[in-house]
Amino acid sequence: MSPVELRELKSQLEELLMKHFIRPSVSPWGAPVLLVKKKD
Repeated sequence: MSPVELRELKSQLEELLMKHFIRPSVSPWGAPVLLVKKKD
């Protein structure tokens, strides 16, 4: 993941955490993150 993508991911995750759409997990199960660029 490029530094730009990593910054965007962190930003999105922080926003989703603040809005309580997601929450931290300690589960041994996980899923990779896939970023898809949208057409502007």
